[in-house]
Amino acid sequence: MVRGDLDTAEFFPAELVPVARHPLVRALPDAVRREVIVQHLYRYLDFTAKLEHLVVNRTALGISQGTVGLELPAEMRLDALKIYVDEGYHALMSVDLLQQISGGTGIAPRLPGEPFFLTRLAALREASPAPMRPLLEILFVIVSETLISGSLSAVPQEGAVLPEVRATIRDHALDEGRHHTYFAIMLRYLWGALDPATRGWAARQVPQLIHCFLAPDLPALRAELRRYGMPADAAEQVLAEVYDPRTVDAFVRSAAQQTVRHFASLGVLEDPRVREAFLAAGLLEP
Repeated sequence: MVRGDLDTAEFFPAELVPVARHPLVRALPDAVRREVIVQHLYRYLDFTAKLEHLVVNRTALGISQGTVGLELPAEMRLDALKIYVDEGYHALMSVDLLQQISGGTGIAPRLPGEPFFLTRLAALREASPAPMRPLLEILFVIVSETLISGSLSAVPQEGAVLPEVRATIRDHALDEGRHHTYFAIMLRYLWGALDPATRGWAARQVPQLIHCFLAPDLPALRAELRRYGMPADAAEQVLAEVYDPRTVDAFVRSAAQQTVRHFASLGVLEDPRVREAFLAAGLLEP
């Protein structure tokens, strides 16, 4: 149960909420700036819950039940079941915390019907050959579990942030460290089971999957800024200046460094088409 003083609480570090740093947003009334931070937390918690129980857990359950087409040691299948439990717990804690903060502050969540990553993932699935779609989802889970989240590492260190927020994210970070190791190993088993042509196709999807997870949800942010009464041209200025392509590319490249290393260690960048896909996505230094 949330026990902190919600009237004075800091819900998320403002420096980790990109739009909150923009001068036009900082000039908004205090109550609006507070809601900007709270809505960011809501999106973070909703993203986490839906990632874990709609995507990651479907793959974790398939691994544990031996239905993903891979021969894995019994210990890895058992570990996948443990991950399933971990992720279900994190989804539950995220939804519970969101509801408690919403009830305690009176600030209603204004969330899209689904996080943008689910919309993008569905589009990538539709664009993929039907036989490759299960593989695409496994790859997405490997990508999502090996990316490095600044929020997971930074928020628990922010003493001014509501203790329940810090504790929820700290618990998640501890488990995600173990999950990262598991899925890095899982990637090697997966790669060993694929023929060369399928490996090439799979490797070329990785940059899109990284961007699917990390790219900002500009339509939702635009709608949010407009709800606060910000004129359309001002909202576009905020988004253009906060999420300019160079800044977004640098953020994605930094967050994906370890993921790229895992795939590079398999030799995927020796394929010119794969290397070009990674370069075009801004994941490699030119």
